[in-house]
Amino acid sequence: MGGGQLGLMIVEQAHLLGARTLCLDPAPDAPAFALSDGHIVAAYDDAAALEELCRRSDVVTYEFENVPGSVLIPLEKKYNIPQGFRPLYDSQDRLREKDNARANGLRTPLYAAVDDEASLRAALAEIGFPAVLKTRTLGYDGHGQLVLKGEADVPRALPMLSVPCILEAFVPFDFEASIVMVSDGERVIHFPIGRNVHRDGILDLCFVPAEGIDDGLRSRMAAAGERFMKSCRYRGILAIEFFIRDGEFYFNEMAPRPHNSGHYTIEGCTTNQFRELVRFLLGEPLQEPQLVAPTVMKNILGQDLEAAERIAAENRPGVHVHLYGKTESRPKRKMGHITFVGMDAGEYGAAWADRFVK
Repeated sequence: MGGGQLGLMIVEQAHLLGARTLCLDPAPDAPAFALSDGHIVAAYDDAAALEELCRRSDVVTYEFENVPGSVLIPLEKKYNIPQGFRPLYDSQDRLREKDNARANGLRTPLYAAVDDEASLRAALAEIGFPAVLKTRTLGYDGHGQLVLKGEADVPRALPMLSVPCILEAFVPFDFEASIVMVSDGERVIHFPIGRNVHRDGILDLCFVPAEGIDDGLRSRMAAAGERFMKSCRYRGILAIEFFIRDGEFYFNEMAPRPHNSGHYTIEGCTTNQFRELVRFLLGEPLQEPQLVAPTVMKNILGQDLEAAERIAAENRPGVHVHLYGKTESRPKRKMGHITFVGMDAGEYGAAWADRFVK
């Protein structure tokens, strides 16, 4: 379910493991369609099309949060959807997501549900400034968010309250880090934790291993993530973003699919997030990943597409350019990524940062 770049990379790994694939996406030029063995052009809430996808498949997964979790409930009872609807459903509402994280052992920033001006002011009285107002559903890559630094920002927030929102305490975090895990129900494997750098709310760079995380913190984060998956009885793939502050970590959000910050695993690890998801789906034993070398992943948005194409033509060792084949390039649209294997943050900054739009 879904034919974007994540679907494309799932298809690539499925083919390497001998599986045929079928993708559903509303866009007739969806990237995954270029490699998939079949495709269905339909909306994510088209019940008949989703039924067809499931009927024609031995096993079904999703690569996009906007597949309505509720539509999977009847399908899960009839077809083999091993991740189930629960992690997708839990991740689609920020209030439900935070409640679930807190109930299953993860520390979160202070938060409160907000539905109107009165509840916004009540939440601000409890949480204080600065705070972040977010729509509860459909926000991504910085969309549907507003930082409230003081009383003067409140009028700007009121138009957002046309839909249910959540107010969260602003965490003055040192940096963000993410972990990608895969569980078969008995065992949880995890990929090395990456340090994420965002620009305008969109992931720009991921550095692995994450600088600023010592072995103790790394172990605590991995153990907390694995306990969370087991406590929630999630199976399949799950990525969690954490805020790191003074040696502690706070749950930010999760995604029950391959994650942008995990793209480095294709060349940077002995196995990758897409391959382990496919292994899970095919009922094969999971493989514990190991980092090959320090790695940097650079997200390529529309404004950097030409630079990425030039770098691809240079064919340098250790520099792996992935372009997703999207037919329309826009300044903040994800068009590809580049993985630099055998490189750390300092080396990237000195030799490569100037190749891209600042």
